[in-house]
Amino acid sequence: MASPKILYVEDEITLANIVKDTLERSGYQVQLVSDGAEVVDTMLTFRPDLCVLDVMLPNVDGFTLGKDIRRLQPDIPVLYLTAKSQTSDVITGFKSGGNDYLRKPFSMEELMLRMDNLLRLSQHASADNGQSNLIQIGHFTFNAQKLLLEHQGTKKKLTYREAEILQFFARHMNGVIRKKDLLLEIWGDDTLYNARNLDVYIAKLRELFAADPTIEILTLRGVGYQFNID
Repeated sequence: MASPKILYVEDEITLANIVKDTLERSGYQVQLVSDGAEVVDTMLTFRPDLCVLDVMLPNVDGFTLGKDIRRLQPDIPVLYLTAKSQTSDVITGFKSGGNDYLRKPFSMEELMLRMDNLLRLSQHASADNGQSNLIQIGHFTFNAQKLLLEHQGTKKKLTYREAEILQFFARHMNGVIRKKDLLLEIWGDDTLYNARNLDVYIAKLRELFAADPTIEILTLRGVGYQFNID
């Protein structure tokens, strides 16, 4: 069996390195991220089996990340780490997509026991349901991991860039998407060259979704886009 892949998000560097080293010595593959803003991109490239998230992070807090992760990969286990102790914080954690909640300071033994439990439950769920990692978009089914878009039995293989843009849209269904935000997340800058490339990809996505009248990609002049699903 392959070593479990853990996405570990923590901005306390000393603690993060201790936890990462201990987990790796115990047989886990660990991808450490210290900035919440980098988590979505790491999800797409690393493909973790479990996410361990600190709640108090720069730029994007752990609870918000939990919601974003759930949109990308609905069935992935999420374990929150936090110094917060109020019951309301625990409730917020579960409502934002968390499967478990561990208060700081914690022992490595307890952390690994909780991780192993979540991984075991996730494996059982995957065995029972082969539809993990699927995102329903109107009458289309989008497999973000395999870069596949399916409609009425027909499958279309997307390019990596098309899939990235579609995942961004899927996280913001029926909401306003600022073009600048989209460019910065996908390309890392909002130059005119990249903006023109984005226009081409948007046109391709419109063609792909033309078969479903419930899906509409609107251009909001001077702002960006709206990905509407009736």
